[in-house]
Amino acid sequence: MFDSLRAIIKDNLIWRRQVNHLALFELRKKSRGAVLGWAWFFIKPATYIFCFWFALDVGLKAGSTNPSDSPYIVWLSAGILPWFFMQEMLGTGANVFKRYSYLVTKIKFPLPVISMIYTKAMMLIEVCLIGVLCLALVLTGCDVDIYLLQVPLLLVMLMFFWDTFSIMVSPMSALSKDFHNLLIACSTPLFWLSGILFDVKSLPFDWMQTVLYFNPCTFFTVAFRDAFYDKVWFWDDPALLGGFIAVAVAQIIVMCLTTHRFEKEVPDAL
Repeated sequence: MFDSLRAIIKDNLIWRRQVNHLALFELRKKSRGAVLGWAWFFIKPATYIFCFWFALDVGLKAGSTNPSDSPYIVWLSAGILPWFFMQEMLGTGANVFKRYSYLVTKIKFPLPVISMIYTKAMMLIEVCLIGVLCLALVLTGCDVDIYLLQVPLLLVMLMFFWDTFSIMVSPMSALSKDFHNLLIACSTPLFWLSGILFDVKSLPFDWMQTVLYFNPCTFFTVAFRDAFYDKVWFWDDPALLGGFIAVAVAQIIVMCLTTHRFEKEVPDAL
């Protein structure tokens, strides 16, 4: 297992320049042919946030009991922006070998490195979205304080956790279309059950909160809200951090096993 992990880290370091180039090419490819180009990377998230804000805050008055000085839309945005990245990783990110099949069958790219191409491309968009949120905080007069220093750390954790996830599941997605369809089907329940549209800390039963803390989507949602809205350090909640660490360690172990088991079968399957 440790040999597989060492090889994955080594390959990503050796091929990092090629990965950066291909990640930028991926963004250009996604925006190619559209008049507004890169603006679509921001228009779609803004539309989603506006619709949810209007339905929850204006329609259902979910923000009427807001004890914070920050607007309700900050609470909503801080939780939903990480989801846009996680949704991409649950979809295309979980099936990168099909997306970049030419790297597998023709160029012989190291398979664990291919996941980082799409991960970095989506992370560039995520960083820009988080930057827009920080700018909105400044323009609206909200507090910009020391708790925002944890945001870069959270972005790094977000990128590497979901890159590990992509490396883990992409071989199985390449070998079985049913497996990839299952992952796509799980994205909708994860969205509604991960605390993206409700406050996990206000659940009526402690065991519900504890169970959700083992959901990585919940971890990142709560952690980003801690930084932008609740003004606390995410590591001050040992249950939240402990659940995430347990899942991350288990995921790394499974990633090494699946990479070792299926690495030679993926090129043949494609």
